[in-house]
Amino acid sequence: MQASPRFVNGRFRNTQRVPVGPKPGTRMDVAREYLFGGQARRPPAPLPAEDPMPALSRPIETGFRTTWLGHSTVLLELDGLRVLTDPVWSERISPFGIAAPKRFQPVPMRIDALPALDAIVISHDHFDHLDQPTVVALAASQRAPFVTSLGVGMYLEAWGVPHERIIELDWWEHATLRGGDLVLTATPSQHFSGRVGKRNYTLWSSFVIQTVNRRVFFSGDTALTPEFADVRMKLGPFDLVMLEIGGFHTAWDHIHLGPGNALEAFDLLGGGRLMPVHWGTFNLALHAWNDPPDQLVTLARDRRVELVMPQFGAPFEPDRGLALEPWWRPRDVRDAIPDVAAAL
Repeated sequence: MQASPRFVNGRFRNTQRVPVGPKPGTRMDVAREYLFGGQARRPPAPLPAEDPMPALSRPIETGFRTTWLGHSTVLLELDGLRVLTDPVWSERISPFGIAAPKRFQPVPMRIDALPALDAIVISHDHFDHLDQPTVVALAASQRAPFVTSLGVGMYLEAWGVPHERIIELDWWEHATLRGGDLVLTATPSQHFSGRVGKRNYTLWSSFVIQTVNRRVFFSGDTALTPEFADVRMKLGPFDLVMLEIGGFHTAWDHIHLGPGNALEAFDLLGGGRLMPVHWGTFNLALHAWNDPPDQLVTLARDRRVELVMPQFGAPFEPDRGLALEPWWRPRDVRDAIPDVAAAL
């Protein structure tokens, strides 16, 4: 950590100097919106989901399959290897009991039903990405290494993960696994870290996941940064780009993307297929729960971006594309809206 150019005076920092919390001068407006805003921040019932187990038992015809399990948890199957990103199975995502954010969307499969993994990626230490009960369960049920950002390994080791299964990376460092068939590279992001109290004592990262034939970009949590162009130049192009779109607000668009900036980041990363994550699972912001996907679809239509937006637990092969259907909308609303796929 001390050798990292990002570690200054005992803390990590972004390349661009940005505040950790809401922008100066916005706290009162945010507080009023939190207390008196009329947004529906949770759906009235769980959203459509699929049991992934039958599909996961079938062969992958293209060699590449993706299953979104909620929020930023994605099971990637690439060239016979399996990588799980930011796994969170807990019902609540902080130590504050009933005051903690509670998931409104169940995980579509049990954690002990996961197939054997080759790597578990944890982008940073926030509770909705680094979940202690999930880590403990994966440490017991899997043999895969945990690949994460500098400093995060101290939590993993404290929770019983053997130190030989922990790989910490600084930006642009990589881990080579499975005899060279799997390479995981930590890349720049613009965010912050800290669980309770201390801020920026551990690093935050995006990740590039590479096999012999595939390259996938996973954003973790980030704002828009010009460093994404460097990622494209050094590690692109990508077969799939997974970017966070939820938990956004103008008061903190310097640390989170949101739909509009996700499309800007997508352009910097070189395009391809865009799969949005970090939405539809927890109430972590002030917007309506369905604002992120609805805004993204509208903005992507104007820019002719190829979106792949699978239901929870629905394995799909990105090479084949995926018909874009607003499955998260109520059926009566969905039927009243022109065909999204045709509009794209």
